[in-house]
Amino acid sequence: MDVTAEDGTARTGTVHTARGSYPVPTFMPVGTKGAVKALDSADLDTLGADVVLANTYHLMLRPGADVVAALGGLHRFTGWEGHTLTDSGGFQVHSLGPAVDDDGVTFTSVYDGLRIRLTPESAVEAQGLIGADIQMVLDVCASLPAEPAALRVAVDRTASWAARARIHHNQFEGRPEHQALFGIVQGGTDPDLRQESARRTVEVGFDGYGIGGLSVGEPRSAMLEALAATVPELPVGLPRYLMGVGDPIGMLEAVALGVDQFDCVAPTRMARHGTILTTEGRINLRNSVHVRDDSPLDARCGCSTCARWSRGYLRHLLSVREPTAWRLLSIHNLAQLLHLMQRARTAIAEQRLSGLRAEVAAVW
Repeated sequence: MDVTAEDGTARTGTVHTARGSYPVPTFMPVGTKGAVKALDSADLDTLGADVVLANTYHLMLRPGADVVAALGGLHRFTGWEGHTLTDSGGFQVHSLGPAVDDDGVTFTSVYDGLRIRLTPESAVEAQGLIGADIQMVLDVCASLPAEPAALRVAVDRTASWAARARIHHNQFEGRPEHQALFGIVQGGTDPDLRQESARRTVEVGFDGYGIGGLSVGEPRSAMLEALAATVPELPVGLPRYLMGVGDPIGMLEAVALGVDQFDCVAPTRMARHGTILTTEGRINLRNSVHVRDDSPLDARCGCSTCARWSRGYLRHLLSVREPTAWRLLSIHNLAQLLHLMQRARTAIAEQRLSGLRAEVAAVW
């Protein structure tokens, strides 16, 4: 990663991969099952997305990692030529209440009820077949709040699994050449455990570092304290990825601490339910005040939705459950976050990130 400008501990620059490069800070839309819900790859091109995340857990079950590989890998399969990242599936598996031991996890498929075994090695193999540019190690995500003993087990297992994943990633012949591998830091909201986890993960050596197990219900202040303890332990020249965060002020606060990239399903999920992100804050499009509103969702937004359709029309589509609404509103919400990250990059380069943070905090 090339760091081109800094503003305090915030930085902007370019991450380089075998595919090319992308600017940071950046937000990654989530295409869980190989598509961002209600959108296609052409929409993502128009939006200017740089990286799209896909979910290993879902793709390995349907259609199967081997099927994705047989159809040319994730990029050809989805028709998306930009960068891709696959998570390990650990968070989704964790949410199912799996049986976890030192070797891996056993869970029940949400599709057919079959028992599935996932280990650090099989997660590497599945992601290698899927073929994203970046894959994540399998980690242990503890629920918050968590007892210290549970956090200790999560940190120890995550470190052990990271080392196993690194070795297997280097040896697995089925993965694309030069596919990057990111480690993951755990530790809940305990600053000491976060620092320990970061150091142990860095000792293994990865191409970038994810910060997991946050934004799962804890207060923002606790999340930021954990981040402040973690980020200084991570290498300056490699990307830092805060997993599962996608609210405007949360991202900017993390950027100020030195985080480079984010992902979250919330912007598109909120769009499908009528919650709209704007430069003036959040609006509920289902509110009757918008029935006759001829204004765009956000007069300051340059997305294709705001350029053409009114709040009144979009509310109508939403009210009658016309699927077009999900697409148009998802385009807008993603445009908001992608543009916010573009503004953050400019603000860092011009040494005025604090002003942008204050502006966004005033409405969020």
